[in-house]
Amino acid sequence: MRRSILFFVAVLSTLPVFADHHQPNVVLVYADDQGYQDLGCYGSPNIKTPNIDGLAREGVRFTSFYSAYCVCSASRAALMTGCYQPRLNIPGVLGPRSSVGLHPDEVTIADLLKTKGYATMCIGKWHLGDRPEVLPTAQGFDHYFGLPYSNDMARIKGWGNNTPDLDKIWKLKKWDVYNNHLYGDDKRIEGPVDQVTLTDRYTAKAVEFIRANKAKPFFLYMPHTMPHVPLFVSDDRYDADPKKAYKLTIEHIDWSVGQILKTLAELGLVKNTIVIYSSDNGPWLSKKHHAGSALPLRAGKATTYDGGMRVPAIVRWPGQVPAGTVTDYVASTIDVLPTLAEITGAKLPGHPIDGMSILATLKDPKTPTPRQAKGFFYYRNNRIEAVRVGKWKLRLAGGRGKKKKGSPAGGMELYDLDAEIGETTNVAGKNLEVVKKLKALAADYDADLKKNARPLWRAGKKKG
Repeated sequence: MRRSILFFVAVLSTLPVFADHHQPNVVLVYADDQGYQDLGCYGSPNIKTPNIDGLAREGVRFTSFYSAYCVCSASRAALMTGCYQPRLNIPGVLGPRSSVGLHPDEVTIADLLKTKGYATMCIGKWHLGDRPEVLPTAQGFDHYFGLPYSNDMARIKGWGNNTPDLDKIWKLKKWDVYNNHLYGDDKRIEGPVDQVTLTDRYTAKAVEFIRANKAKPFFLYMPHTMPHVPLFVSDDRYDADPKKAYKLTIEHIDWSVGQILKTLAELGLVKNTIVIYSSDNGPWLSKKHHAGSALPLRAGKATTYDGGMRVPAIVRWPGQVPAGTVTDYVASTIDVLPTLAEITGAKLPGHPIDGMSILATLKDPKTPTPRQAKGFFYYRNNRIEAVRVGKWKLRLAGGRGKKKKGSPAGGMELYDLDAEIGETTNVAGKNLEVVKKLKALAADYDADLKKNARPLWRAGKKKG
C-alpha cells in the first residue's frame, strides 16, 4: 500500500504544476538598442523571430509605443518608476562606479509588486547605478544577475584609447576587450565577463527563477545586454561574417524568449502570466551593420525623432488580451507601472508619476489609451524637444530656438503621423493653431514637471 502511495506521489510530481495564486505573473523582456523594424512581426526583411512573432499572434502589438527617453539609463529609470526623466533628475547615461543612481526612495515596479507578495528578479542590464545602495537588490528585487551598465562601458585592455573595431571583435569573439563585471545579487562574481555565453546564462537563470517560483506570483524583469554593441552570440549560432552579427544577435534573443515561453507552458503558467516585450530606445545607427533598423521611422537612438523612441511592444495575456490584435493608440513604457498596479490592485506611489494605465486598451485594443488625447512628451538632456498628441507631433527643437527667415512657425516642425510616419513633411506653416496649442501644452507640462522634480541620489563620500 505504501509503495502504491509513493508511486502515485512520484507520478504527480512529474505533472505540470498549475499555480493556484490569483495574481498574474509578469515577465518583462527589454532589449537594448533594438530598432522598431527588427522583428518579423514589425516587418524585418531578414531577421527571423518566430517566438516573439508568436507572442504578437497571441496578444496585442502596439505600433505607436514609445520609450520615455532616447538613451539607456533615463529610459530604464522611466520604465521602472512610471516617470519622465526630469522628474527623477536621472542623467541620460550612467557609467561604471558612477556616484549617481536611481534614488532608493523611488518606487519601482518591483517595489510595487512586492507589496502584493510577488517574488522578483532582475536578469540583465540594470544601468541605474552600480553602488550597493542602488543596485536591483536595493530597488525591490529579491535577486539580480547581470551587468549593471552597458557592455561597452569599462576599461579597454590592450586595444589603445580608440573605439575598438567592432568587426574585429566579432571575428575574434574577444569579449575581454572590455573589463565589465557580472553581478550576482550585490556582489561581483566575474570579470571580465564572457559575453559569448551571456545570453545563454541569462536564459538559464530566468528558467531557474520561474521554476523556483511556479507556485506563487512572480515578476521577472529581463533587460537583455544585447543588441547593444559589442555584439556576441553563443558558439552554436556563430557566423564569422560581421554583417550577420546583428541578425544573429536578435535571433539569439528570440531563442531566449522561446525558452521562457516553453517553460511557462511546461509549468501550466501560460494563462496566468503577462508577457511583455519591448526595447529601451531605437537603434544605434552610427554602428552601421552592428545596429538595427527603425524603418519606416526617421533617425535612431539619441534623437527625439520617432526612430529614436518609438519601439516594438507586444503584450500577451491569454483570456484577457485579445489574440492577434494591433493598436496604433499612443502608449509608453511609463504606462507599464500604473497598468500593473491596476491589474494587481497594488497601491500607486504617494508621489506624482507620469504614467497612465492602459489596461482598458489591453482588454479592448479599439479603446483609446488615456495618452492618445493627453499627449506624450519627448525629453533629451533634461529639455523637452517634442510633444505628440494623437496624430500630431510638434518638434520644439527643430530650429534650435532660432526663428528661421520666412518661417511662420518659428522653425518648429509639425508632422501628421497618420499621413506619413517618417517625419519628412513639415506641415507647421499650414497648421499654426495646432502648433500654438501643442507648444503651450508642452511648456505647461514641462514647467510643472520640473517644478515638482525629486532630488538626485548621489553616493556619500567614503569615510577614511
